[in-house]
Amino acid sequence: MTPKQKPNEPRYKRILLKLSGEAFQNREKGESLDPDVLNSIALQLKKVCDMDTQVAVVVGGGNIFRGLTGENSGVDRTTGDYMGMLATVINSLALQASLEKIGIATRVMTAISMPAVAEPLIRRRAMRHLEKGRVVIFGAGTGNPYFTTDSAAALRASEIGADVLIKGTKVDGIYSKDPVKHPDATRYDKISYQEAIQQQLKIMDAAAFSLCMDNRIPIIVFNFFKPDEIVRVLRGEPVGTLVHE
Repeated sequence: MTPKQKPNEPRYKRILLKLSGEAFQNREKGESLDPDVLNSIALQLKKVCDMDTQVAVVVGGGNIFRGLTGENSGVDRTTGDYMGMLATVINSLALQASLEKIGIATRVMTAISMPAVAEPLIRRRAMRHLEKGRVVIFGAGTGNPYFTTDSAAALRASEIGADVLIKGTKVDGIYSKDPVKHPDATRYDKISYQEAIQQQLKIMDAAAFSLCMDNRIPIIVFNFFKPDEIVRVLRGEPVGTLVHE
């Protein structure tokens, strides 16, 4: 919390939230898109909107299709990546439906033109939606193959002038190695962009880290599914791992 910040006032006025496609699925039920999970995500985002924070979201598509997976099954990488981009649009529309069901105005904007289902990605229009209090969901990644949705999140955060890029995961921060496989893994409270790149930490790719570093956008990695954790992040409390200069 900054010295001039009031107790319930958010530290960040405009955020870019990155969610993986796997966040939408329920492996136990075998569902790629679980309505209960989507509703839970929507309720978390409502708490953020209630804090008068402008919210943009980039979603992955790994719960439906991954370009690299397609390459392993005979689909060429470029085609597979475009298929993965379309998967992110499916997730974007699913999240939009869940948000609008609880009364949150939402716009989906896509890097690949598909006017029947979403608006084209126009930066000024996206900024205007945010200023009007609408949640903007960016689908179709960067619109180009060979780029991850992490890179798309860093790019969109830079374009809209986000105060922070928040990556919501099922892990409570960045570790020196996979904490599931290595119980002795160390969790970082803070780490620099350069250190994250040098150590090849897998939480985001190097291109995303570099883009945020060039534009001085801090990254916070935290457990999105822990109740009210995102509210704590927005208040500037020491949650998750901060990647900064």
